[in-house]
Amino acid sequence: MADETDTSVPAGSAPAAAPTPAAAPKAAAGAGVSRRSFMKWSLPLGWTAFSAATASTLVATARSLFPNVLFEPPQSFKAGFPGEYNVGEVDVRWKDAFGVWIVREPDQFYALIAVCTHLGCSPNWLPAENKFKCPCHGSGFYRTGVNFEGPAPRPLERARILLADDGQILVDKSVKFQQEKGEWEKPESFLKT
Repeated sequence: MADETDTSVPAGSAPAAAPTPAAAPKAAAGAGVSRRSFMKWSLPLGWTAFSAATASTLVATARSLFPNVLFEPPQSFKAGFPGEYNVGEVDVRWKDAFGVWIVREPDQFYALIAVCTHLGCSPNWLPAENKFKCPCHGSGFYRTGVNFEGPAPRPLERARILLADDGQILVDKSVKFQQEKGEWEKPESFLKT
C-alpha cells in the first residue's frame, strides 16, 4: 500500500472542491469588465483625448502668432474745404466717424477732440445752450473747449489742424494740444483764415 495516496481529510476541515473550467468565466463576468474589453474601448478613447489635447494646443499656439489688433479710424483725415464751414458754428459731422468737432471762428479754425477730460466720455454739442455737455458727470465746456462746470479738471484738447496741398482742411488727432500747457498758442493748434 505504499503506492496508494492518502485521500483522507484532516479533521475539522471541509473537503476542497476542485474548480471546474466553466466556473472561471462566471467569476470573471460577475467581477466586472475584463481586461480585453477594457482595452478595447480605453485605447481609442485615450488616443482621442490625446489627439484633442494636442490639436487644441496647436490651435492655441497658432492663434498666439497673430496679435489682437484694434481697428481704429485713421488719426489723420481731410475735413473738406474751409468754405464749407459757417462762421461761429461748431461742425459735428466728424464726431461719430473721427471723434472731432471743427469750430470756425471769424479769424480761425480749430479742432476739438471729443473726449471729456474727466473720465474720457464723449460730450455732446448743445447748440441751444452754446456749450459742450458731458452726459456722464455733467462737465460743461464753452465753444472754445474751456471747462466751466462739473468735475472736468481741464479744457478739451485740440488736434493739429492745417491746410493740405489740395486746399482741404487736414486734421491730425495724433498731435494734441493742451491749453493748460500753453499749447493752444502753437501755430498748428489752429488754422488762420
